Amino acid sequence: MEEEQYYDLVFPPGTPRTIIREIINSFDVELVERGEQLSFANMDGDVRNLIAARGKKEVMIEVEKFFREKLQEFIDEPDTQPGT
Repeated sequence: MEEEQYYDLVFPPGTPRTIIREIINSFDVELVERGEQLSFANMDGDVRNLIAARGKKEVMIEVEKFFREKLQEFIDEPDTQPGT
């Protein structure tokens, strides 16, 4: 029997905890830690432990869609903008 394959959605640094919590509570996913090599600014080549949601492919497709929507809502909220 073939082993079930799981997929990760790595949360970028700075992702609001409220969004992560909502994903973990709303979908059949597990919160995991992954070492990811970063290549921007002064962290070129640094490996950082980032958190990710892990689940089956069909679930993760829905999680990614939900994550993008929630992140866009967060960005569009006027009270989250610096200096407002």
